[in-house]
Amino acid sequence: MDSFKDKTVVITGGATGIGFGLAKRFGTEGAKIIIGEPRQAQLDTAIAELKSLGIDAAAMVMDVTDPKSMEAFADFTWDTYGGAHVLINNAGIAIGRKAMVDLPLEDLHRLMNVNFFGVWHGAATFGKRMIAQGEPAAIYNLASENAFFNAVTNSASYIASKQAVRGLTEAMRDEIPDFIKVGMIVPGFVASDMTKGSEQFAMDADTFADKVVEQIRAGEFYVVTHSYNMVRIKPIHDEIEAAYERNAPRYEGDDEYDVPTLIAKLRARRDGA
Repeated sequence: MDSFKDKTVVITGGATGIGFGLAKRFGTEGAKIIIGEPRQAQLDTAIAELKSLGIDAAAMVMDVTDPKSMEAFADFTWDTYGGAHVLINNAGIAIGRKAMVDLPLEDLHRLMNVNFFGVWHGAATFGKRMIAQGEPAAIYNLASENAFFNAVTNSASYIASKQAVRGLTEAMRDEIPDFIKVGMIVPGFVASDMTKGSEQFAMDADTFADKVVEQIRAGEFYVVTHSYNMVRIKPIHDEIEAAYERNAPRYEGDDEYDVPTLIAKLRARRDGA
């Protein structure tokens, strides 16, 4: 998508932090902005600032954990601007750090409902409508550096939620029609509601948004911003590769148990029958 001018960009959790930074960045390129989140006061403040910048924007109180609320949010988008061209599934929360064995299940469910099922609801609801719309579009899901490595100890619930988003997004790439670009945004430490009290150590949300929007424009799948992450990621890949070399080394004909290869053979056999 070379230009976002006159395109409709929808951002969940778009009133603060990363979401608001992206709303401003897309809006300054002439995009029409729709933001949603549960807090009316934050939405009012965000819309006022967006409009003061000359950005065409609208907002709706909504809850990503509720499929009916997500459907209403999509209705609002189509009623307001006639469709959607970019969806950023940005809404997310964190809970207090606690070892996995000590974490109350209700806390885990609350976090997963927002960080994973909220993304699922957004992608499914808007994805269906974008497919029917039949125009070039994009769906980008917010993951985290924690989708690749454990950045913070005693955060198993958050890490699991972001790795689940990674799995979902990689599966969507194979399932969604090619005219809808799918990708995953991988923030590191960025100033937001979740980093209050330590913003001086975090990447500014506007700087982050600049990097993200350019990569979405280029059609990148992995939208990345924090260079040092590779120092953490490479040893994990090396460890996986070493485990295979020790215990399951390559051999001639080793694709005999490869599931995609077997599926292709079965399809070829079926089609040839």
